[in-house]
Amino acid sequence: MKTVACIVQPGFAPFEFGLACEAFGLDRADDGIPNFEFRIVTPEPGSIRSNIGFTINVEDDLAFADEADLVVVTPIPREAWNRVDERVLDIVRRAVDRDAWVLTVCSGSFVAAAAGVLDGRRATTHWKYADAMARMYPQIDVDPDVLFVHDGRIITSAGTAAGLDACLHLLRIELGAEMANTIARRMVVPPQRDGGQAQFIETPLPVTASLSLSPVTDWVLENLSLDLSVDQLAARAHMSPRTFARRFKADYGTTPAAWLARQRTIHAQRLLEQTDLGLDAVAFESGFGSAAVLRQNFTRMLGLSPMAYRARFACRDTEEFRSLEATETPTDAVSVA
Repeated sequence: MKTVACIVQPGFAPFEFGLACEAFGLDRADDGIPNFEFRIVTPEPGSIRSNIGFTINVEDDLAFADEADLVVVTPIPREAWNRVDERVLDIVRRAVDRDAWVLTVCSGSFVAAAAGVLDGRRATTHWKYADAMARMYPQIDVDPDVLFVHDGRIITSAGTAAGLDACLHLLRIELGAEMANTIARRMVVPPQRDGGQAQFIETPLPVTASLSLSPVTDWVLENLSLDLSVDQLAARAHMSPRTFARRFKADYGTTPAAWLARQRTIHAQRLLEQTDLGLDAVAFESGFGSAAVLRQNFTRMLGLSPMAYRARFACRDTEEFRSLEATETPTDAVSVA
């Protein structure tokens, strides 16, 4: 992925627009991150008014988006859901037809829905608008309970900050775990939230440090190779398994098992990038136990096999890696919940 087009239309949301610029438009060469050719595009170049009144000047029309590797669709006002500019719809359709990435932020998913590219797919949007999308587009499997959905080459995200999670997910696919984590650190945001995490949680921040589960999760991250169970983690937190699971879901927006699987996958990504450990050793070190279980979880979350990932992101390309990759069965992209 080298070129990114961010589509803005009248009534755009500044925060969601800004996070696309932050994720794909900044120069991070000093951190060893390759830069994208990033352009903001619109159907009618000129002064584009935001939904809070200020304007930005956009110089490029939609032509660049017709060749971009990634097309980002920012939110549009509710009153525009039924009258999306046909030129934008055509850009989105052609992007899907030519197998480019399409990423929608918040109600930008209504643009993709209007273009028809979400028909028969699973998708999400802001939880407040999920029922409206399901009514307007019954052919879409709308999931209101997740941060983002990755289906093929289309990523739809929920409201506001969930768009950043979707951007980091795509950056992890395209640049690898280490570079994506470097970008997240620059943004001062956690790189760990995955698509299956709930859009909202009961307690975004623990009330007091004494109630925080962070000592347990910090310990887990240092001991991923161990055979861990919810009962063990609950014991470390001095809680019953039922209370621990309930508190964990309230604090982290996901189950302990789902969170643990995600952390193990992230660790496996780093090992595949930075070491030449065999697949069995990577599975052991990351806590999956066997190469088969690693493949299953890795492919479900990232849409490609561990060895295909290594072939793309390994720090050094060896004949051994290439021969191992050749033995892998090709795997089509899969949905990531």
